[in-house]
Amino acid sequence: MSSMQREILIAGALAVALSLLVMALRPAERVRARNLLIVVLLLASAQVINMLVAHVKVSLSADDASRVIHGWIADIIYLIVTAIVIRLVGILLFRTWLPLLRIRPPQIIEDLVVALMVIAWVGMWLRTAGMDFSSVLTTSAVLTGIVAFSMQDTLGNILGGLALQLDRSIRIGDWVRIDDLSGRVMEIRWRYTAIETRSRETVIVPNSSLMRSRFMVIGARSDTAMHWRRSVSFSLTGGGMRNLGSILEDAVLNANIAHVSVDPPPSCVLMDLLPDGGRYVLRYWLTDPQFDDVTDSAVRIHCQAAILRAGIRVAIPVEEHFVTKENEAFHIARDSAEQRNRINALKQVDIFRTLDDAELAELASHLVHAPFAAGDVMTRQSSVAHWLYLIVKGEADVWVQGAQGARSLVATLHDGHVFGEMGMMTGEPRRATVIAKTDVDCYRLDKEGFRRILTARPDIAAEISHALVDREIALAQQKALVDQPEPEKRCADILARIREFFAMDVDTPTT
Repeated sequence: MSSMQREILIAGALAVALSLLVMALRPAERVRARNLLIVVLLLASAQVINMLVAHVKVSLSADDASRVIHGWIADIIYLIVTAIVIRLVGILLFRTWLPLLRIRPPQIIEDLVVALMVIAWVGMWLRTAGMDFSSVLTTSAVLTGIVAFSMQDTLGNILGGLALQLDRSIRIGDWVRIDDLSGRVMEIRWRYTAIETRSRETVIVPNSSLMRSRFMVIGARSDTAMHWRRSVSFSLTGGGMRNLGSILEDAVLNANIAHVSVDPPPSCVLMDLLPDGGRYVLRYWLTDPQFDDVTDSAVRIHCQAAILRAGIRVAIPVEEHFVTKENEAFHIARDSAEQRNRINALKQVDIFRTLDDAELAELASHLVHAPFAAGDVMTRQSSVAHWLYLIVKGEADVWVQGAQGARSLVATLHDGHVFGEMGMMTGEPRRATVIAKTDVDCYRLDKEGFRRILTARPDIAAEISHALVDREIALAQQKALVDQPEPEKRCADILARIREFFAMDVDTPTT
């Protein structure tokens, strides 16, 4: 066996061992290691065939030219096998051992080091074979210059990819924006950078273009989590001296919208003054750029519900065409239908069952339409609010937070249910937190809206106190509580609170 054959044998055995080691230590590289192992085995088979053919020709007294050709074949096989060995060593070094030391160099560094190792090995082998490698480089300098000039764009992309990965301008997984293109960086190759958009389109951007132009990396590199500030504008009318910005901020904070960060919190600023209001911009922080449009839509929905609850009108161009006779009839019919709907809703409430039609009509005129979006906090435990809500359509969950901080679901309210009546009648703080389970359409009745009826007929206070006590007893029985309120004592207590809260004369007779 000649020295070249021994070297091929050693290199082949080393390549097989390294391939098996890569497949064992690096499961993600099993396919690549398996392919390299197959190439090594094919080269080994080719070398065996080459040796057999050379042995036969030697037996037949072949000429020197044939022996030279077989020697060249062996040299080529040897160089390819050693290059595979170097590649496998690079995989083990950069993808197995260095990550154990928390060192993760860019992919392009691995390719560059492996390429330089192969070139250095070829140079050493040529020098050992008696060829001056430096003279080869000098002779090919002119040819290299011609090739470099003709491939300047390709070389610019390669050098650009090297620079991008060395200075870590962009990294795999970053969200970037280039002009009107926005997406996630999926690959950074020698020639190009692959960016996947939200539409599942992969855009190939030459690295030289990234080096020449400006691009934006979404999110601060110093943050451990992604935070991208988004802006949603609203043109609102009126509001007087109220801080409309806080209404929009609370609408987002209390809604628990997906992908909206609580820290840092949203902020709202007045950007411009309009003839009948102002243009407000709500700024919130998005935690996943992939859901920008969807989250903007959710923020607008919750802010719109809060704007309607506050009785604020959106400043949009309005064009109305009036036909006096028809419009007047239309408005009368619409207002009449709305009044009937409100009266019917009030008749379903047990605390108002003793009111006559005239009193119900008076009370209905004070109802305020108050819609909520799913997830909105309709009222919060321990807060003070002198109004009640009457649910017309939708569902809302009632949560109670105990002394230890644990929160439990105690009931789900449906169409026709009322909550907050104790706060409106006595002024005491809310006993529970109510959160809209679905989109909820409801009416709100405040203290001042009920004062006129209570002043005109004071005896109704006693009837309402009995209704409130009945509701407390029913709730206590539903929860199977041992300590249930005493009806007469509790009724007297609530009646006293109602009279005190509405500043009624204590000596007013009741029936």
